[in-house]
Amino acid sequence: MKKFLSSCGVLVSLMIAALSVSKLHADVTLPSVIGSHMVLQRDRPLPIWGWAASDEEVTVKLDEATVTAKADAQGNWKVVLPAVKADGKVHSMTVTGKNKIELDDILIGDVWLGSGQSNMEMGISMCEKAKEEIPAANHPQIRLLLVPKVQIGQPAKNVNSKWVPCTPGTVTAGGWGGFSAALYYFGRNLHKELNVPIGLVESAWGGSAIEPWTVTGGKGGGMYNGMIAPVKPLAIRGAIWYQGETNAFQKNRLAYYNKTKALIEGWRQVWGYDFPFYFVQIAPFAGYPNGELPALWEAQVASLKIPQTGMVVTTDLVHNIGDIHPINKIDIGNRLALWALAKEYGKKDLIYSGPLFKSMKVEEGKIRLSFAHVGGGLKSRDGKPLTEFQIAGADGKFIPAEATIDGDTVLVQAKQVPAPTQVHFGWHHKTNPNLINQAGLPASPFQTNNWQGGTGE
Repeated sequence: MKKFLSSCGVLVSLMIAALSVSKLHADVTLPSVIGSHMVLQRDRPLPIWGWAASDEEVTVKLDEATVTAKADAQGNWKVVLPAVKADGKVHSMTVTGKNKIELDDILIGDVWLGSGQSNMEMGISMCEKAKEEIPAANHPQIRLLLVPKVQIGQPAKNVNSKWVPCTPGTVTAGGWGGFSAALYYFGRNLHKELNVPIGLVESAWGGSAIEPWTVTGGKGGGMYNGMIAPVKPLAIRGAIWYQGETNAFQKNRLAYYNKTKALIEGWRQVWGYDFPFYFVQIAPFAGYPNGELPALWEAQVASLKIPQTGMVVTTDLVHNIGDIHPINKIDIGNRLALWALAKEYGKKDLIYSGPLFKSMKVEEGKIRLSFAHVGGGLKSRDGKPLTEFQIAGADGKFIPAEATIDGDTVLVQAKQVPAPTQVHFGWHHKTNPNLINQAGLPASPFQTNNWQGGTGE
């Protein structure tokens, strides 16, 4: 009976959708990702698309640019406006067929997509310093689009949402505590540093694994179909990603690297260009099964081998090891922005990553560790001896080790291991190490035995 009712519900939904589409096609219509208050991506050709009666001629005008297309037999139409520069001005757009649509309060700047599971979805109201941050979230040139949670079998053409200017009211509306805090703080930092309008598209679902977000060979998972497919081909500057907790519980380990690679390559393929993709290394949490979090960390660091990627380390941002959701999303957003500013926006003087393990060398009973992103030198975050280093010999039995900074390297040793062969650093799910660089950015956990990680240099 339940199955029958479920089938009836699906059938009714499809009938309503079909009626809605046929009605929409009587007039020129636009997807909700194209609307008033939006941000158009600067310096890229701008796809504008929608629906109309079959063979209807549709004209799109943005300032002095005018482009015309004809709807196909199914009523789909698409034009591509020429690239435009950010100019600090407010723009309008008209879309004309048998009817006329007028869009206003459009800005030109950069558009970023934020996706993942609950730590991306987690709103500003749920996070640290909410009482101070919410009243200050009045940014007329930051625009928000919150994609509702939809999981379906075929790619959707539209979402039930709209662009809104960033205000204390809009940044706390909907979602889990409002708009994504990580994405908001990322965008706010970019807006402050670049002085251009920023459009932020949140498409996240708490508890989701990576697979439903992935599209391969033209076939997408349910969340890709419902929450990413209707966003493209909106021109974007790049994407940020905060996910992996569910896959750690699923014991994916290094296999998560291949899943991440498939996600990134799939999204880039459907958009048609290799946009930057910056992600957050998931934080320590007491509830993970032993050994699973470090193995997933290695997969995440390995993802830095994928071109135009970057990773934020979060081991120092955990206030409560029993909470899988770190409440300090301000530093997470700011650290994501450092990668974007350095790599995508050419701010070459920025230190944008914490130390990442690069190589090791055995030296007379010690192991010398070399790092990328030493950022002007290594140091201890709290001024105390370095913590969370372990060393082992050929027997693979790890014991706590003494670690000292030597220039841009770290020397690790233990009297009980006269012939060391390998090192672990922060290699457990409750870790809180204190090795940082001069910019205060923490080193990522690592192990040295056939390490698969990249450096993102």
